[in-house]
Amino acid sequence: MLDFPPFPAKLTGMKRFNWSRIDQRASLMLVLLAISLMLTGEGQPPQDLKSRLNIATTRYAFNFPSWEMDAIARKITFGLLAPQRFLDEAQRAPFVLDYMAQVREARQLSNDIDHAYTDPDITDPDAATQEQQTALATLRADMQRTGLVAEAILGEQVSAVLHKGGFGALAQIIPPVSGTFTPLPYLLIVSPRETIDSVYQRILVTGLTAADQDTIERDIEKQFPDDSAYVTGIGGLSAYPAMLLESSSIDWVSNVVAHEWTHHYLMAHPLGYEYDRSNETRTINETAASLMGEWAGQEVILRFYAPYLDRSKHLPEPLIATAETPGAPPRFDFNAEMHHTRVIVDAMLAKGKIKEAEWYMEAQRRYFVAQGYRLRRLNQAYFAFHGAYASTPGASGSDPIGPAVRQLWASSATPHDFLRTLGPVTTLAELQATYSAPDD
Repeated sequence: MLDFPPFPAKLTGMKRFNWSRIDQRASLMLVLLAISLMLTGEGQPPQDLKSRLNIATTRYAFNFPSWEMDAIARKITFGLLAPQRFLDEAQRAPFVLDYMAQVREARQLSNDIDHAYTDPDITDPDAATQEQQTALATLRADMQRTGLVAEAILGEQVSAVLHKGGFGALAQIIPPVSGTFTPLPYLLIVSPRETIDSVYQRILVTGLTAADQDTIERDIEKQFPDDSAYVTGIGGLSAYPAMLLESSSIDWVSNVVAHEWTHHYLMAHPLGYEYDRSNETRTINETAASLMGEWAGQEVILRFYAPYLDRSKHLPEPLIATAETPGAPPRFDFNAEMHHTRVIVDAMLAKGKIKEAEWYMEAQRRYFVAQGYRLRRLNQAYFAFHGAYASTPGASGSDPIGPAVRQLWASSATPHDFLRTLGPVTTLAELQATYSAPDD
């Protein structure tokens, strides 16, 4: 509570104010205010969709400032020590692979513990899993240290590949490649039901269960019946340092590190800082990052990890169909079927057949599940999110942005030239203007 000094009974040494005139002006302002309030009608003033969705999802919002302060503090402290500098080239890749093995072991221990708590034959799951819980706690404590070293090594490996691709000056990559393994938040996407368009996205808290996701989606759709909602886990997030999902796959992690760095790089260009300008801008940005991730991830594997793996990775590949073995049943192609689904849905929505499109998407979802793909939801918001990642045909349907970005990728001399050309581009028209037909 604020305490104010008492108003003086007598003012000396000051120009006298005409308090009666001020009272008159104040009264007039109050009258005008009252009239304006009456003219606006009853209830709260209308709010735009984003504001209303922000209010509806506030309790699920992820606390970015807190996470960012903690992540930066850890990176600064670790950077002062930089223990990875004491590992030579022959020790680095095995160190990262050992960390990935720790991730795999931790996941198995967690699964064993979870299983005990769901087994009706185990009456005291806490006692039954004491050994696993102790082993997991010890392993997690060790991973707190090894994870930081693995992050630093991966960052330096991706930096070396980017330098080979034409980035950086004097071997310095700007911005520096930086990522950290962390529990990742979830993402809420909202799209109108009548069309596929990401009109709202919000980062949600970590640790949501499938039941939590379903509850959030249904609550949003109940409050906003003209919209569809989709909550999904993500593999990375381009905060700085980038948020990386803890994974036991070196192929996947090396891809994501480069993917998120591409978002960091583009933030100095219109394609990055105008990311939310339109769905076209978002799709160009995400498709470029996907292609960069696939290329750099491949190069990291071939350059640093090939001697330790049973196979080589070859991505990205030309989009050529693989011949089927004669007499063998046709292989289910997830991307091709998802592409077909999106095209049909777009056609239905264009004719105003919203309910028919939603029935079709649910039927297709069940078909995907029957093929072994555990899709929890397939709706307009699903396509609005996944359709932005158009490095390969799939959820983007017949959207021409993906093929256009891939054409630019194929015609660029280096990955650096590719991003330098794309940096100022924020629309499909601008993208198509970056290259011309041979006859032009």
